[in-house]
Parts: sequence; C-alpha cells; structure tokens
Amino acid sequence: MEQLNRRVRDDLAKIQFASGNWCIPHTHDGKNVLDVAIIGGGQGGLATCFGLRRRGITNTCIFDMAPKGAEGPWITFARMLTLRTPKHVTGPDLGIPSLTPQSWYEARYGVEAWRTLDKISRQDWQDYLDWLRDVLELPVKNEHRLADIAWEDGLLRLTFAGAGGAEHVVWARRVVLATGIEGGGAWHVPDFVTKVLPKSRYAHTCEQIDFEALRGKRIGVLGAGASAFDNAATALEHGAASVDLCLRRKQIPTVNPYRWMENAGFLSYLSDLPDLLRWRFMHKIYDLNQPPPQDTFWRCRKHPNFAYHPGTPWQSVREENGAVVVTTPQGEMVFDFLIIGTGFVIDLAQRPELARVANRIALWKDRFAPPAEEQSTLLGSHPYLSPAFQFQPLDKADSLAPMLACIYNFTFSAMPSMGLSGASISGMRFGVEKLTTCIGRSLFVQDGALHLQSLLDYNVDELISFDPPQQA
Repeated sequence: MEQLNRRVRDDLAKIQFASGNWCIPHTHDGKNVLDVAIIGGGQGGLATCFGLRRRGITNTCIFDMAPKGAEGPWITFARMLTLRTPKHVTGPDLGIPSLTPQSWYEARYGVEAWRTLDKISRQDWQDYLDWLRDVLELPVKNEHRLADIAWEDGLLRLTFAGAGGAEHVVWARRVVLATGIEGGGAWHVPDFVTKVLPKSRYAHTCEQIDFEALRGKRIGVLGAGASAFDNAATALEHGAASVDLCLRRKQIPTVNPYRWMENAGFLSYLSDLPDLLRWRFMHKIYDLNQPPPQDTFWRCRKHPNFAYHPGTPWQSVREENGAVVVTTPQGEMVFDFLIIGTGFVIDLAQRPELARVANRIALWKDRFAPPAEEQSTLLGSHPYLSPAFQFQPLDKADSLAPMLACIYNFTFSAMPSMGLSGASISGMRFGVEKLTTCIGRSLFVQDGALHLQSLLDYNVDELISFDPPQQA
C-alpha cells in the first residue's frame, strides 16, 4: 500500500500543470469564504472535491453528518454482500490509473486476488473510499449536519449542527449537494403502516435493524428491489423462522437498465437532449426498475423458508393476537415483524436544508408537459435542473434566483435532468467532469474583472539578462 501511495503522489505530480489555486480570495466579516462547500462525504462528495482540485479550485471543504468511516451506506444500512456494479467500474479515481479500485485492491490483496474476484465487497468499497480520502488529503469535517442554507450579501450562509447540537456557520460562494439517494427527499414508508403500527413492529431497509432479535420470527418484506432482497437474505441468515417477500408487480424485474446506461455516450450527453427525449429515456428506465442481482436472488432462494409473492401489494395492516396481519388481494398474511423496502420519495420539501426554498424550485412538472400516455407523477416530482446541475427558480423573476444558481444538485434526484451522476458509481466520473467544469466556469466568470486586474498588475520578469552567459 505504501508503494501505491507513492505512485499516486508521483502520478499527481506529473499532471499538476495549471492545477494550482487560481480563485480570488473572498471574505465576509473578516472570515474566509469557501469557494465551494460540498455537503456529503461519500463517494460523490470525495470525487467532487478531487475534481475541483484538479481544476485548481482548492478553497473547498466537505461536510458530512456521519463519523469518519461511516459516510454513505456501505457499513451502515447496506446489506448486500458485494457492490452491484461490475468490479472494473471506475469513478472516484477520475481516470487516474493508480487511484482506481483495481490498483487499490491489487496493492492490498494481490494481482491474483483481483483476477479471481467477482465483485468488490461493500466493506472493501468503504475501505477504498477511506484510503482515497487519506491519500488525496481531502478536507472533510465529520459530524456536521447541514441544517439551513440562507442567502446574505450575495453569499450562501450555511448553518451546521455539530456534535452536541452546537451550531456552526460557514460562508460559501457555491454549494454542492452530494447527499446520495435520499438527498432529493426522504425514505418512504406507506401511511397505512406508519399510522397503524408502533415503530417496534417495522423498519425501513435504510434503518439499523437488530436482525438477531428477529431470530425465530415470521418476517414480511415489502418491495421488489435489491435492498428488499438484501434485507430478506440477512433476516434468513440470522435465523428467521420464515421470510415472505411481497411485490406489487406481477413478476420480478429481470432486465437491468443500468447495464445499458454504462456507455460514455449516455453518461456524458443525456443532459444535452431535448426534454421529450430525456423524459422518454427516464420513463423507460424507471419503468424497468432494477432487478435484484442474480447472486442476491439466489442468496434468498437457497433458504427453504423463503417465499416471494408477485402481484401481492399490501393494502392494510393491523395488530391482532400479538402479531401483524397484512391484507393483500390474495388474502391475509400473518407476521411478527415487517421490513419495508419501498425506497424513497422525491420531495425537496422534506429536506431540512432546503426548507427556505423548496417551494420556489422548479420541478419537471412545472417546466414540461409530456404526452398524455407518458405521464409520470414520479418523474414530475424531480427538480428541473440547469445544464450545470443548478436548481432553477419556479418563477424566473424570483429574487432568490441568484441563490438557487449557486446550489448544485449532485444527488439521485438529478437523474432525469443529468442522467447518472453523483449517486451512482457508474456515472460518477462523467458527472464530476461536467459538474466541476461548470462550477469553475461560474467562479471565473463572476470574478472576470478581478482576474483581468490581476493580469494588469502582473509584473514578473522572465527575461532577466540580455547578455549570453560566459563560456567556461
């Protein structure tokens, strides 16, 4: 690993041309103003910070609400055994070979181990991200939860809630929201569950679950996605008496559109298409949904006490005789505990940091009217972003339009506008390239007159002698 660390430093030294900081320093009330504050210290936030540095934007900082090493889902609520993406996928490395997952894995486990590897484990992925943060010396402040974004004096005023509830204010010119899948809304549990059952009877797949306490219990799982199957498998492996997975669809999805999307054309240029084409791409992708990976499916199916029930949506629940009774079109089912794998909703109003401006941000439903047969409430709920990942005002004359233009949405909710980006390993490299280019352009143009003055003031002689050196 130390040899790899030296190679990384060597590689970066060889390509450091023009990557020195060029931004004009700004202050507010005598305090430093960050050029870019990045919210989220997971893979998207780390890659964004590195990408900005590669473009000479170094007055940056990453803020994450989790303790160091627990950023993102990988060692918290993710319950898959391995990543769902192929092992050769690249992303946070931004195209530098010594920073790729393969280079890290080979340095740690050996070349042969990589050759025989199927997919990278989620624990190894977290270790890889931790290494990337350390070897690149990226500035991260952990245990900082963004509570509010305000607009004052043409700057973003960020209020963080730190450890013990203490507030901390940071000023920034630009903000990148790299808060992953939930960054565009909130995890979703149906009302017919939350309004009837006590919390001790159910958990969402995004939550910490004491699976050991489920030993010998009858478990009902709602959902057909990979996370639902991951949690079903985890319950089975911890000795659940039975696990029944129910899904609304008449059959489990089998086609994974993400594998089709993993081409440079789609990953680079979807955002340049007209609205109708982008809508149709996303309508098809969301309709297909992602199936559980084959190994995840077999991880469940190998247990004789596992069953899955297509065409079996849950209609209502109730407690009865010490159990939970679930009503479905196929009849009633009885469980001891429910695991909800119904994903998340896109709803900016549910993001505390956007509480001031959520109702002033344009959504797809505000800017685009699809053909009658191609309506989608889900797609319509996503923010309608600029070609540079920026939020746009619902009312173009809104006084907060300049504020929204300084907030870059690098979360899963950017997908209809920008395609795969910050919340996806597959699209990260392409998304970061576009994002950092746009941020750099914005900062330079805003300070264009100051950069001109810097040139006018420049007076460093390169030609310092008019006489040739004397020969020895």
